Formats: sequence, structure tokens, C-alpha cells
Amino acid sequence: MKNEKAMYALSYGLFILTARQGEKDNGCIINTVGQVTITPNRVTVAVDKSNLTHDMVLTTGEFTVSILSEEAKFDLFQRFGFQSGRDVDKFAGFAGAKRGENGILYVTQGINAYLTCKVVSATDLGTHTLFLAEVTDGDVLSDAPSATYAYYQAHIKPKPQAPAEKRGKKRWVCKVCGFIYEGDALPADYICPLCKHPASDFEPME
Repeated sequence: MKNEKAMYALSYGLFILTARQGEKDNGCIINTVGQVTITPNRVTVAVDKSNLTHDMVLTTGEFTVSILSEEAKFDLFQRFGFQSGRDVDKFAGFAGAKRGENGILYVTQGINAYLTCKVVSATDLGTHTLFLAEVTDGDVLSDAPSATYAYYQAHIKPKPQAPAEKRGKKRWVCKVCGFIYEGDALPADYICPLCKHPASDFEPME
């Protein structure tokens, strides 16, 4: 069954959660999706309450999960992980998406499977909501291995290009999203342009 093959990929660890409310689609990266039962196919997802996608899922009761593969590019993480959907349209100019049977856009590039889901229940966990959902559709799109957080850190997140002394300037990297700041000193009030985290979340690069 297609759904069961798609659900197998859930055991690995990095996903794009998408939802739609009215005319707006939005998405965010999450790392907490788990299979609960096979008959019926049910999953749980934990979503940060501060995220716009959370609000959409809570309101509409539907979402789609795209399972990231090792073929994913860093720009997917920039688009869906490091900017707020309240400020931008994350799908603007993005050709790598299709609408599922639930009408929600899901990512098709850099993923190996997707699942469309309908919420059965929502549990308040403080900073997050845990959604239990039934899988209504799903398919495997690629046989590429699923991406783990360790794989992202080792192979997808940008790396230093050269020692600081050879560049003539110092560099700091955002520990949250991997953005690299270059200059003589990192300003104390600096804000990462990608994930909006402060200078305290940057570390010097050797």
C-alpha cells in the first residue's frame, strides 16, 4: 500500500509541515513526526505554538508532511526553516510544490515521500501542540535516503571556506541556521537576517 511505504520513511527525522488557511499556504521544518498505528494509519506531530503553521493546523484540522531526503538543498531550510510565514509567502516563486488531495501545497523537491493528514486530536504541551492525525493519502516520490539532523549538519549546512587569516576578516556562524557573518567584529546587537536570532546565537569560526 502506498501509504505504508510513505510512512516507513517517518523514522528518520527532518520534515516540512505544510498547511493552508483561506488563500494562504505556509510551511515549517519540524523534527517530530511519529507513526502511532498502521490500521488506521495514524501519526503524531509536535508543532511550536509560535509558528504560523501551527495556527493553521489548529484551525483547519489538516496538514501535509513532506519527508526530507539527503538530496535536499540548503535553500529549502532557508525557505521553510529560517523565516516567518507571517512576513513572507514561503511558496512565492517556488516551483517545487504540488497540491495534495486535501488542497494543501506540499514540497516535492528534496523529499522522498509525503503524507496528507487529518487531525484527530490536539494535546497542549506548553510551548508545543501534539497533533494526532489520520493519514488520508501519501506516496513515495524518491528512493533517496531520508535526511537526518546529523546528515544536515555534516553535508547540507554551509561550511567554512578558508581559514580566517587567509581571508583577512573574521567570521561568525549562526548556530541555529548556519548563516555566516564576516567582518572585523560581530556587533553586539546583530540579528541574523535568516532566522532572526541574536548575536548570542553566533559562534566564531576557526
